Amino acid sequence: MTTELADLLRRAERVLERLETLLPGPASAPDWDAAHAFRWQRRRGHATLRTVKSPHGIRLADIQDVDEQKERVDRNTRQFLAGRRANNVLLTGARGTGKSSLVKALLNEYAERGLRLIEVDKGDLMDLPEIVELLEGRPERFILFCDDLSFEEGEDAYKALKSVLDGSVSAMSDNVLIYATSNRRHLMPEYHDENLQARHVDGELHPGEAVEEKVSLSERFGLWVSFYPFSQDEYLDIVAYWLGSFGVAPAEIEAARQEALQWALMRGSRSGRVAWQFARDHAGRLQEAV
Repeated sequence: MTTELADLLRRAERVLERLETLLPGPASAPDWDAAHAFRWQRRRGHATLRTVKSPHGIRLADIQDVDEQKERVDRNTRQFLAGRRANNVLLTGARGTGKSSLVKALLNEYAERGLRLIEVDKGDLMDLPEIVELLEGRPERFILFCDDLSFEEGEDAYKALKSVLDGSVSAMSDNVLIYATSNRRHLMPEYHDENLQARHVDGELHPGEAVEEKVSLSERFGLWVSFYPFSQDEYLDIVAYWLGSFGVAPAEIEAARQEALQWALMRGSRSGRVAWQFARDHAGRLQEAV
């Protein structure tokens, strides 16, 4: 080997060593005792599991007028905590009806029993295999929470989630479940012309390939829970609950009914979120008048 070639190889090795220091390595484990909730973040190629110091304080008792949905998700979570078989959960339906709040309330209910919540944005779903590997073998029980999930055609995150839920060669650790919320039941936009691809075979209706592809992801969630718009009476019940929790007297709650309906009319929605927002506004104005 010539002197020039040896010198060139040494310089190449030094360049590679410097590059290795710049490349992102695997995410390090956080202090698991520092918090019950975490948020997965990838910034400039580097992934971090950040602690959430002050998670939302909503309780299961605060989730009103969705008792059946609450019971189904709560039961699945208790099975998971007990080490029994449980399903990944897809919560879909009308906005502001308590889908995300229910997941947050489960953390507050069961954190002392080892439940942990990790929020993962849609843009970071490609990291799901890395997250699952980081959690493997931990004694805690982890819910990976994907909020307001929806995909457009061809997104890589769609395939990543699909693979982790059911299609990967390696099984997901039994201390991890995925809970996702979405306004779309099949998580992707649906178009009228896709129905034209349906065909009849021996008297049976078979959807087109585009529809089959969209349904295939949602079917990988073992538990589907649907939320529906609230009726006027249900909306007023939620308003009354929150006003009462804010210390408003029963007579004042009754007097606020008409104003609560007008508030919902202006917002174009009778959701639980709108009821909570009205109650905060109304209670705050009553405090100002005192």
